[in-house]
Amino acid sequence: MKIDISCSNVDLTPAFAEYIEEKIGSCGDVVKRFEKSRDLILFFKMVRTTKHQHGDVFVAEAMIQLPGKTIHAKATGSDARAVVDDIKDELKIELRKQKERAVSRERNKK
Repeated sequence: MKIDISCSNVDLTPAFAEYIEEKIGSCGDVVKRFEKSRDLILFFKMVRTTKHQHGDVFVAEAMIQLPGKTIHAKATGSDARAVVDDIKDELKIELRKQKERAVSRERNKK
């Protein structure tokens, strides 16, 4: 799985990019089942907004196109790394659901 990272108003340092790839890349174990026919690309975008009363707010979104389904995840918070962790958790939940559905369909065909 390839991860395409884009950021707006956030400094994408090599350390932060590595952190994103490490955390989001851990979802790769779940999507291996879907990578048989093609390489999957996960699009990750983080934006820092400053039009709030209590400081910076980070908004992150992730999207991955699986065969027959697009998985979206979104998280918001005041700590960029915590937002990445929240996205990872939400993606894993959604990807596991999709994987279970695919396994169930295969079993029902037999």
